[in-house]
Order: sequence, then structure tokens, then C-alpha cells
Amino acid sequence: MLKRYQVLLPDWLEDNIQYYIDKYGLSFSEGIRAELCSAILATVQLQFPEYKPGITIEEVIDRIKKMSTRKVKKEEIKQLLSKIYFEARKASEYRNLKGKKQKSGSS
Repeated sequence: MLKRYQVLLPDWLEDNIQYYIDKYGLSFSEGIRAELCSAILATVQLQFPEYKPGITIEEVIDRIKKMSTRKVKKEEIKQLLSKIYFEARKASEYRNLKGKKQKSGSS
């Protein structure tokens, strides 16, 4: 389920998101979601080295680099985004579970 939020972005952040949405034909919302989910993947990997996601941030970057050298089909982008969203959700759930365990252990 998606919720609507109003987000205020500085120009430089808008420019960064705009670069990718122009390049890959995404909506602005998709661009924001992709950036947030990529950040979740990266931070959970760093915070919990034992966590092994189905796709790492390094693999995401590698796939994006490969896409930038050729014409990309919209379906290929959608598949990558779907994988990123799914893995970010799992990573977020893992981090939340670990946080709950740490709280209950310190009480």
C-alpha cells in the first residue's frame, strides 16, 4: 500500500533524482522510492554485516552501470526496481527485528 507524503527537497537533491528519472523514464515518486530503498539496502548492510540480502547495493550499482552503456527496456528497469523494493523491505524488517531484540535485551 502506498501513502501520499509531501516532501520538501533542496534543488541539488531534486537535480539528482531528476537525472535518473530522465535517464530511465521513471516517475518522480519512483525515483524517490528507488533512492530510499537503495539507502536502506546500503545502511542495513553496513549496520549488520551478517545480513545477506538477495541483492547488494554493489550489485545494484553494477547493474545500473551496465544499463547505462546500452538501450534499456522499461521492463528490465521495472524488474530491477521490484527487486530493490523487495530486498529493501526485507532489510528494513531485519533491522526492525534486531532493534526490538536490542530494546528487550537492554530493559
